[in-house]
Amino acid sequence: MNAYEESVRFAVLGPVRAWRGEREVDVGSPQQRAVLAALLLRRGRPVMLGELLDAVWGEGPPMAAVSVVRTYVSRLRKGLEPERDATGAPRVVVSVGDGYLLRIPEGALDLGVFEQRVADARRLRSAGDPAAAAELLHAALGGWQGAALAGVPGPLAESEGARLDEQRLAALELRLDVDVELGRHGEVIAELASLTAKHPLREGLCRLLMLALYRAGRQAEALAAYRATRGTLVAELGIEPGARLRDLHDRILAADASLAADPSPGAGPPRAPEPEPSAPQAPPVVAHTATPAQLPADLPTFVGREAELDRVRALLPRTGNAPAAVVIGAIGGMAGIGKTTLAVHWAHEMTDRFPDGQLYVNLRGFDPTGVVVTPEDAIRTFLDALGVPPMRIPASLDAQAALYRSMLARRRVLVLLDNARDTEQVRPLLPGSPGCLVIVTSRNQLTGLVAAEGAYPLTLDQLTPAEAYDLLARRLGADRPAAEPRAVDEIVERCARLPLALSIVAAHAAAYPGFPLSAIVDELRESHGSLDAFAGGDDLTTDVRAVFSWSYKALSAPAARLFHLLSLHSGHDISAPAAAALAGLPSREARGLLVELTRAHLLIEHFPGRYTLHDLLRVYAAERVRAEETERERDLAVERLLSWYLHSADAAYPHITPRRRRIPLDPPPPLCRPRAFTTHDEALDWCETERGNLVSAVHQAAASGQPGIAWRLPAVLWGFFYLRSHMHDWLDTAGAGLAAARAARDREGEAQGLADMAAALRSSGRFDETIEHLHRAMAAYEALGDDDGTESAVANLGDAYLQSGQLDEAVEYIRRGLDFDRVVGGAWGEGIALSNLGDAYQRLGRFDEAAAILEQALAVLRVNGNRWVEGIALDILGTVHRRLGHHEAAVAHYRQALGTHRDIGNRWGEGHTLGNLGDAQLDADEPEAARDSWRQALAIFVEFDHPDAEKIRARLDRPEDGPPGARAAQGAAEPERTA
Repeated sequence: MNAYEESVRFAVLGPVRAWRGEREVDVGSPQQRAVLAALLLRRGRPVMLGELLDAVWGEGPPMAAVSVVRTYVSRLRKGLEPERDATGAPRVVVSVGDGYLLRIPEGALDLGVFEQRVADARRLRSAGDPAAAAELLHAALGGWQGAALAGVPGPLAESEGARLDEQRLAALELRLDVDVELGRHGEVIAELASLTAKHPLREGLCRLLMLALYRAGRQAEALAAYRATRGTLVAELGIEPGARLRDLHDRILAADASLAADPSPGAGPPRAPEPEPSAPQAPPVVAHTATPAQLPADLPTFVGREAELDRVRALLPRTGNAPAAVVIGAIGGMAGIGKTTLAVHWAHEMTDRFPDGQLYVNLRGFDPTGVVVTPEDAIRTFLDALGVPPMRIPASLDAQAALYRSMLARRRVLVLLDNARDTEQVRPLLPGSPGCLVIVTSRNQLTGLVAAEGAYPLTLDQLTPAEAYDLLARRLGADRPAAEPRAVDEIVERCARLPLALSIVAAHAAAYPGFPLSAIVDELRESHGSLDAFAGGDDLTTDVRAVFSWSYKALSAPAARLFHLLSLHSGHDISAPAAAALAGLPSREARGLLVELTRAHLLIEHFPGRYTLHDLLRVYAAERVRAEETERERDLAVERLLSWYLHSADAAYPHITPRRRRIPLDPPPPLCRPRAFTTHDEALDWCETERGNLVSAVHQAAASGQPGIAWRLPAVLWGFFYLRSHMHDWLDTAGAGLAAARAARDREGEAQGLADMAAALRSSGRFDETIEHLHRAMAAYEALGDDDGTESAVANLGDAYLQSGQLDEAVEYIRRGLDFDRVVGGAWGEGIALSNLGDAYQRLGRFDEAAAILEQALAVLRVNGNRWVEGIALDILGTVHRRLGHHEAAVAHYRQALGTHRDIGNRWGEGHTLGNLGDAQLDADEPEAARDSWRQALAIFVEFDHPDAEKIRARLDRPEDGPPGARAAQGAAEPERTA
């Protein structure tokens, strides 16, 4: 453990604060605290830059929001690691891709301490030690210093603050419940009355207040509290109180003696007698009850899921005592993920702890027959198993449920409710008294069960690769997988680590022990794109396609349509607006359907607002879309989606590359509503978030007969790829777009594709290929009669020759481009050409001419508002003065360039100029200032994983060598003017 981990602490349960040892760290302005809060709440997982912008400003970030956030992160790093040298990698706030994560030592966040104490308290209470539980809950709540995230602005603080305050209220309600259980009812009445007044719709608080008042001998006030809550519920929501509150009211009216306080709380599991059944009256319970043992057989080849088993095992007291409250575990996940297998295995582990029986019912929430087991039928089955004669089972569901709860009172019974459809199907089947365990499995998210009944949710994911291997080895024996490890790896990959698919393949392999596993792999390869290889024969429950279909058929028709259309999207994930375009729906309607699919575990919301399909569900969706949509409808959906990406990227284009020639686009198709942007940073962040999908969209357009989109999309992404240095993606998409244009004999697209390919090659340092492509682009534009395109190719040839060191050719082409700009009045291009010409002159050692040309360039650039190239021109002018030995002038120009770069958020330019500034400061005999500039430059290059980081490290390692002349002559890299 390092010194940081030993001393640091963070707080979010109140104002956001941080300490190192006993010293509090200044965490900055409210917005900077919002950034820290976002990092803390992610608990050691990355937070992307776009998320940080949303967290602080929501949908309206300021112009320089990205730079501001990076500044906040830099300040947090300095505050949390003041001893770190700038050349060392950060250990606390770590860069991860286009985002950051905060490494939080265990126990260093007050929220984590609070949650652990509450969880431990629940376990202690379940173990029959309410006194210790109460002590922990008092300590947990004592850690709060006000409203969560107090004083922190932004949407994240608003939503997360409300969530955390709800957690606090739930813990407070639990603490009060335990206090009442311990006989402290007189002490908590005032607190409960105050809380009930503040939260009149929380029935749990009203129930505790009624019970405390009744136990204090204040029956009339207890009944009055019920009437007040009921009146509020009826007036505001139009509903009656829930069953638990009504039962307590009836028992207080009847002066039920079992409501009296336990005379010896904490000595064992507390008593919580069941209410007497209310009208219609259930028949008296028979004296003799059976001991049911209804669990299905455990799977002898069960493997893995140790982490999940540890989590559910922790729900019960480790001592083996009966739980002090009904424990409900809700196991969810997609079809075939192994919910029932895990539930049955866990239930068999627990049978000794529930000696009064184990009840099981398959509720058939997603059955191929469509026949769902009703709560009445399920309860009748349970009552029959418990030995209740048929003639004694009441007719109404309420009376049946009351009798069922009475039968389970003071008994230790395990109840497994398999394949539930929704919370309403499950709720009547829940025991009402402590000592029982209920395990529920469902393909739906049973949020109502979690929120209202305190169920513990456990959502199953794919098996890990190791678990998938163990599953095959357990079913096939260890020798066959060990003999063909590569075949096993491919089986695991093609089954997408889905337990049902792996089991089907294993059964097939086991049926043919003489077949090599490589032959099984060949079959899987042949069926790629279908689920034929995962058919389970006559048993539909072991047929992946059939199992998926049961969830699919339970969807609403619009949700089913969106589900199968999602298979047409080629990217890794999809946003809600993109899904709306794909389906041709309003955004609000699409979001509702995405929620439905997520709750049905047919779609994974892996990040807020971003969705992905499991690999085999994608295959199933593709089968359904081919079966249910005509080819025309499929083509229209793909066109809407690809057009959405193109037009959204085009909307970002002028914010990232202002004044650059726009690419002509056809209007978007009907029902396609592209994104709009208001700021440079917003546009840039959207491109970064969607980068993988934009790259996939180019290839999908080329493959689906949309060559116009295939070459136009890389063209409008030019500025983004350049700014963020995504060289591989740039070369990939430009090449794909060029090939698509050539295949379609699209001469305009070919000319643009050649220009885009040249731009990508130039930024990759492949100057000979750049020059070759630009000559071809120039010829293509001349053949089209496109003067603007021809001039752009000429200007970019000047830049390419300049970067390759062919300075005479560079001057020739730059002058040709400059002359054209002056003839046609292209002031924007003129400023860039003058800057390039000044750079060429300084490299040729023609310093006086370079300085004069660069001053002209700055005048033109400033008139036209081209701040981007203004910063570069200032940097080059600084280099001119440095090479002339004018140290003060060099430093002054570099500092002006820095200010310009920072104003527009050009972080790469900022790093480059900081490196040059350090060289000038070393020339001026200011080694410490030089090292400071280089450290800042290194921090930026490390942040962006830029190759120039190594050059700066070399300068820091050997500053006495001085800057090499060749480097001094290079100046700053110029942005191109590709058409």
